[in-house]
Amino acid sequence: MGHLWRQPGMMKMTIGMLNGKLQMMTAICLIGYEPKSREEWDRGNWSSGCVRKTQLQCDRDNNATDRNREDGFSRLRFIKVPDLMQWSSGEENECKSQCLRNCSCLAYAHDSNTGCMSWYGTLIDVQKFEGNMGSDFYVRAAYSDLEKPKDHKVIVIVSVIASLVAASICIFFAWWMCKRKGKATISSAHGKAEASLSDSTEILMGEVNIEELPLYSFDVLASSTNNFDMGNQLGMGGFGTVYQGKLANGEEIAVKRLSAASGQGLEEFMNEVVVISKLQHRNLVRLIGCCVEKEEKMLIYEYLQNRSLDVFLFDKSQNILDWRKRFNIIQGIGRGLLYLHRDSRLRIVHRDLKPSNILLDEDWNPKISDFGWPEYLEAIKMKPTPEESWEHSIGYMAPEYAMGGVFSEKSDVFSFGVLVLEIISGKKNTSFYNDEFSLGLLGYAWKLWNEDNPGDLIDQRISTPTFVAEITRCMWIGLLCVQESPQQRPTISTVLSMLSSEIVDLPEPEHPGFTDRWSRSHVGPSSSTQSISANKITITVMEGR
Repeated sequence: MGHLWRQPGMMKMTIGMLNGKLQMMTAICLIGYEPKSREEWDRGNWSSGCVRKTQLQCDRDNNATDRNREDGFSRLRFIKVPDLMQWSSGEENECKSQCLRNCSCLAYAHDSNTGCMSWYGTLIDVQKFEGNMGSDFYVRAAYSDLEKPKDHKVIVIVSVIASLVAASICIFFAWWMCKRKGKATISSAHGKAEASLSDSTEILMGEVNIEELPLYSFDVLASSTNNFDMGNQLGMGGFGTVYQGKLANGEEIAVKRLSAASGQGLEEFMNEVVVISKLQHRNLVRLIGCCVEKEEKMLIYEYLQNRSLDVFLFDKSQNILDWRKRFNIIQGIGRGLLYLHRDSRLRIVHRDLKPSNILLDEDWNPKISDFGWPEYLEAIKMKPTPEESWEHSIGYMAPEYAMGGVFSEKSDVFSFGVLVLEIISGKKNTSFYNDEFSLGLLGYAWKLWNEDNPGDLIDQRISTPTFVAEITRCMWIGLLCVQESPQQRPTISTVLSMLSSEIVDLPEPEHPGFTDRWSRSHVGPSSSTQSISANKITITVMEGR
């Protein structure tokens, strides 16, 4: 169900609000498109998506009549644009002309900072934001479909009204049944799970579309994980343990069972569910359900068979990741961070980016996990307690966060830079030590860079003349990311530009933070008040597009 909105030619819309809370979602076909299956669409099943109603003019043999009936564009406002796009420079009118000249171009958008964005092939994952967020999005349509915009508006209005009526009936019926029985039975694509829900749980679950995010019972999850057997354990962190599970229908899942020590209440947990369920990107691990039963709180994620990046980087018994795979992983992590920082509805700082939180799918594409404990940028100066600080890995924390509790997008960029240097070297920052110079990995990389000898950092298993120049450039970018001053670090969008274009000039990096093991080992609960105040800085909130 997590891929429901990633269907061709359709757009996700909010159709019901109560006290500012999301009640239900619906979908409409974009102008120029119609449901692929009208019968299924009328039932509320939108999974087959939409297809184009009328062939575009440039796809037909032109005649005199056709030349006067050129394709045009329908403007949609406050839109989350699809992920897969092509970039080019130009003003807005140039974007339109470029798209019209290319028969494969389906839509375009323009941004004053970045220029033209164009989409080709298939339009998927188009979403309309509430309020004034998002971009203007121009969808290509045949001339005949653009002639009657009022008819389309009538269809949309009627569809929305009908959906509102249906939603109201469903909500009233669900309330009546819960009041009568005191128990909710929730159906999902994986079978039926019964859960005794308190009134507060039912209210909070109103934030999430249950059809999108199933609620699992404890018994189903216990059965799928062999009663949470140690042999099914995938990993353990400060907030709980992750288990591999297999549902009755054969689907493999990863179950994050929160520990009582996490200190997270029901409302906090449901708030996390709401946040994560709204984050959808190919480089983020997908949430597919949750469990709230008795004292148990669990999150159910997609299972990724290649597990985490640290296994393949630091365990020499595993298969070697060649440079092409490593470079793809670096770019994928960057794209996932860009989504969290700038492109998602909620701007999020991860705060705990490290190899064990980068999972790999069967095609070695990276997916960022554990972004479910986000802090919004509005709370930019919140300081963690000593215990909270140590739940995050010191080797990946930016100096201003580790020493003073100040975090921002730039602290995630620091963690990303550490990851890049680890991927290049095959060495772990928290365990690397150069005896001769008492240097950690960052200090060693900085020393080699200043000696004009970057090749010594490269993992010998991937050090071939073919890729040395590209690897060296990535090392350069990694050092820019781990600079001690957050103001000097690039944004993640700038990092992606550096990675994707060899013609972009790179500035010389300045001194990185935490260059030796001593500086890292003395950060944490034992740090004095003086050292914290001495390292206090102010971070400016970064603005999205």
